[in-house]
Amino acid sequence: MFIQVQLLTGFSKPLWYKVPVHLAHMRLHNTIIQVPLRNQIVPAVVISEFEHHPNVPFEIKELSGIEPFPPDIHYLPFIQKLSTYYQLEQLHFIKRIKKFLAQEEVNERVPKNNSAIEYKTKLVTLTPEQKTVVDFLLPHIAQNKFMPTVLHGVTGSGKTEVYKELIKQAIAHNKTALLLLPEVTLATTFAHRLRAELPEEITIHSFHSAVSPKEKRHLWQSLVEQKPLLIIGVHLPVLLPISNLGVIIVDEEHEVGYQEKKHPKINSKEAALMRAQLHNIPILLGSATPSMQTLYNVKTRNWHFFELKKRFAGSFPTVRTVLLSDKKQRKNFWISQILLKAIEDRLCKKEQTIIFLNRRGFSFFVQCKACSFIFACNTCSVSLTLHAHNQLSCHYCDFAMVLPPKCTKCAAHEEQFLKKGIGTQQVVSILNTLFPTARIARADLDTTTNKKKWQQTIQEFEHGELDILVGTQTITKGYHFPYVTLVGILWADLNLHFPIYNAGEITLQQLIQVAGRAGRQKDGSEVIVQAMGEHQIFQFLNEVDYPKFYDAELAVRQELSYPPCGRLAEIELKHTDEETIEREAQTIAAQLFAECLQGTVSARVLGPAKPPVHKVKNWFSRKIYIKSPQMGDIIRLYQMIDQRKFTSFIYFTPNP
Repeated sequence: MFIQVQLLTGFSKPLWYKVPVHLAHMRLHNTIIQVPLRNQIVPAVVISEFEHHPNVPFEIKELSGIEPFPPDIHYLPFIQKLSTYYQLEQLHFIKRIKKFLAQEEVNERVPKNNSAIEYKTKLVTLTPEQKTVVDFLLPHIAQNKFMPTVLHGVTGSGKTEVYKELIKQAIAHNKTALLLLPEVTLATTFAHRLRAELPEEITIHSFHSAVSPKEKRHLWQSLVEQKPLLIIGVHLPVLLPISNLGVIIVDEEHEVGYQEKKHPKINSKEAALMRAQLHNIPILLGSATPSMQTLYNVKTRNWHFFELKKRFAGSFPTVRTVLLSDKKQRKNFWISQILLKAIEDRLCKKEQTIIFLNRRGFSFFVQCKACSFIFACNTCSVSLTLHAHNQLSCHYCDFAMVLPPKCTKCAAHEEQFLKKGIGTQQVVSILNTLFPTARIARADLDTTTNKKKWQQTIQEFEHGELDILVGTQTITKGYHFPYVTLVGILWADLNLHFPIYNAGEITLQQLIQVAGRAGRQKDGSEVIVQAMGEHQIFQFLNEVDYPKFYDAELAVRQELSYPPCGRLAEIELKHTDEETIEREAQTIAAQLFAECLQGTVSARVLGPAKPPVHKVKNWFSRKIYIKSPQMGDIIRLYQMIDQRKFTSFIYFTPNP
């Protein structure tokens, strides 16, 4: 017997191997095996099996053995379902996991303490609200029953205590629990916290990009041995074969971080729901601001819904909205008089303040007043962001340059440069000028990449050694700062006008999450929301009013048939030549339009459209959207594209 295999790392062409006699009785298709390659043994997946010797002009070596693989009977059906939904080959998912596990150690130094905050084991008695959730889910863990459940818990209400109890019960039933979080920094913080707060006998593994290959292989061996575990991560854990999976917990389920940014754009929350259904186990989706799709499923698909309405300590902050368009004089345009006085008051009381702005850097862009020239990236269709020390940087690639003393177009002197917009670096500079004695730090993507510095900043703020923390969405979730009594949001409507159908939902969720950092230990806290203009979402800024937003927003979605009232998928084309991609995008859109007119599917095609950022690293992109009541019709329409006729890369992403 002979097989063709695909190596899981490196060489892309299929290779031939012979099956030894003692394995000839086995069906090896889709099995992970070990094969000799030059002077080493490497993992590969079997893609074809043949009874007869192939007609090839070389000697065929025998495979070395079967790669240890967790005996998960639900794994291949899950991978098959994922591959259909995302229109990808099944091999993609298997290769992804094994590639991660095949990484070599490269003098890695992953800190043992992934969070700077020291957590201590504590005995917590569940509140009646928390106990109701746990008591409902326990029989479903014990009996292996699919049960999608939503936990709408206000910020500081103790959702984590519910998670901990469910994890302990799953382990007690000799089952593995998955805990998914929307970003790696949050996953590492949770791992450190749970190692301190859960019983020592519970084995905890992290599985994400910040974990060393050695730890990943240790986890794999535990899965092969079918040990009960807690696995924490973002995207990868849901793709692991787990024979004894007992419960999946998705924290901050509304977060866009579960949608991968690079193609293929798998949504981990959607994958987790598929996994729970196939494994026949409960899945808990927790959030202070549940997504529209999740709330819609509660109302239309009978998902179970629980609420935690009370905070463990402190009280909800008072929320005030201030328009920056008013003509009142102030020391700085971005700091209203109301916010200025509130910060001064907190500094006098030795309390802490968070200033939120979802934009890093110093200024959005630099423009020459003399000729209107804007400094832009050479390889991306975006302006360069001004950072400290006159550094111009592209946030889509690695391009950076020092701001020149003269305009590169008209040679006007730098005094003619307009620095428009604001970023977190400039906010720190402004606050240092307004409050010279205050201890101020910054937390955004620029600082979180330096793990040691980031941990130090969080530790100092947690311990009250800083007065003001300026940050982006990095600080909106997962952190407990007991001394924060003021949150200032500088430009609340910054992202409201992005060309996406759910801009209002995403913005409101973000504002409520950052507002929720205030008042967790004290009464009398305040949130000051600054905006350029009025917007309807500001009616729902108090998180107890968040469910009312659902009703208002749903009416708009229904009228336009956008999710959750319909299904939506994106087709993205990428090419290095703009003329080619424009022509091919038009051709594909025309074909899809024609299919819809013939009535073969019930769908509507939008586009092609040029995205706001239509060039990244010299790759151009175009997008086509398909709307339909059923995802099946969208997939069938997409499958009608003969991709062999086009030179563009074509990617399919269903909207969750």
